[in-house]
This record gives sequence, C-alpha cells and structure tokens, in this order.
Amino acid sequence: MSGRPKKHSLTLRGHRTSVSLEDEFWIAFRKIAEEQSIPINVLAARIDEERGVTAGLATAIRLFVLAYYQAKLDELSAE
Repeated sequence: MSGRPKKHSLTLRGHRTSVSLEDEFWIAFRKIAEEQSIPINVLAARIDEERGVTAGLATAIRLFVLAYYQAKLDELSAE
C-alpha cells in the first residue's frame, strides 16, 4: 500500500481538475470504469454531479469505490 495520496488530473465537463487519491483507490476506480466500459473522466463527472456540496470529489470517489465493492460482496453473499 502506498498510503500517500497522489494527484491525477481529470477532465469534468470540459474543465481540468486535480484529485488526490491513494494508489489503491486509483486502481479500483479505473477498474470500475473499465467494467462499465466508460472513460474514467465520464465516471468522475457522474460522481461529481451526484455528490452535492457536502463532500469533496476525492471523498466522493472513495465512497463510490467502497459502495461499489460492498454491493459486489452483497451480491456474492446472496448467491
């Protein structure tokens, strides 16, 4: 585990922004975008639109990744 967040640039609706996430979250976030067959910028824009103003984008992405994999575990448990 890297432990320290790393900045990456994303383009959200035509505007560049930087997001700092730990390597593990970047890897998981990219895998989710790949599974959904969408670019990472599109997924980030969706999360950005849904997050409201109570959380920063990095936090919203972390929570999205966590919820995504929790839902996957719930699906496996239900089988």
